[in-house]
Amino acid sequence: MGKLCPILLLLLAGVCALGQQDPTKPAPPAPGARTSAPRNAAGAGNLKDDASSAPKPVPPSLDLTPDVNGALSQDQMQQLLRVVADKDIENDKRQRDYTYIERDVQNNLDGKGHAKSTETKTYEVMEIYGAQVNRLIEKDDKPLSEKDAAKEEQKVQKIIDKHKNESEGARKKREEKEEKDREDGRKFVREVADAYNFKLVGTELVGGREAWVIDGEPRPGFVPHMKESKFLSKFHGRVWVDKNDLQLSRMEVEAIDTVSLGWVLARIHRGTRMMLEQTRVNDEVWLPRHLSFKLDARVALLKGYNIDGDQTFRAYKKFRTSAKIVGVGEVRERK
Repeated sequence: MGKLCPILLLLLAGVCALGQQDPTKPAPPAPGARTSAPRNAAGAGNLKDDASSAPKPVPPSLDLTPDVNGALSQDQMQQLLRVVADKDIENDKRQRDYTYIERDVQNNLDGKGHAKSTETKTYEVMEIYGAQVNRLIEKDDKPLSEKDAAKEEQKVQKIIDKHKNESEGARKKREEKEEKDREDGRKFVREVADAYNFKLVGTELVGGREAWVIDGEPRPGFVPHMKESKFLSKFHGRVWVDKNDLQLSRMEVEAIDTVSLGWVLARIHRGTRMMLEQTRVNDEVWLPRHLSFKLDARVALLKGYNIDGDQTFRAYKKFRTSAKIVGVGEVRERK
């Protein structure tokens, strides 16, 4: 991704990814993604936090004092989840400051739910001129052949060349679209808190840190203001919120009804589910550690997908702000 706010986007991403043929094709910026100076994995390194990247303080208006029974009110939980959603957008933005390794395991299941084939791919994920790029580096946990590795490098180089030669008009148009996408993301996350009735289940340790455990069920009578939000009533789930950082540490979401997506002629069936775990990185940001999903879907009314997927994320490294792309494997530092 990766989150609490784009619950829908996480699930739909699985369907959309099924038709993706080019793993190095730049993905559209996620809600909150920034458009910055070009960076490259070769210029990555672990850096200390700076003031500009420090997490925003919790709004003083957020009162999380429990009642005499140790419970939070519905209004308190809604406010809490709005804060978590805002923080998650900031996390998504900061993720663009990092390169990392993503390992994807996809089990294609038969009608009885047994794996009939398994495919494993490992990517180096980086940002190039504001676009996230996945460079395939392993298949089935084995390094690519020289021929396949060269093809991946060529694909990345094409993206670099395309953006290096981008006209001022094209750049401005792209940035305007990215800003619109960010604003749409902000509107969507505000709807999430209004779409559910929340219940505080208790507290649990996640990664050794204490977290609130909150269940969410669709709220009867919820009126969506965005077309994407109409799908929220089709899902329910549970979130774990880190009590100290007010960050999403874990989330489980399940489809409780069929979701029809007219724009891609696809259906996500009841029982489709997803689990996300996040981890604290560099004491400044929470980023995905593990994502698993069970996707039961049909695309274009023709091809059905019954997939059990597992994604792990590791080796987060922060970009050096002075890195400049001049070609694959070649990075110069500004003086």
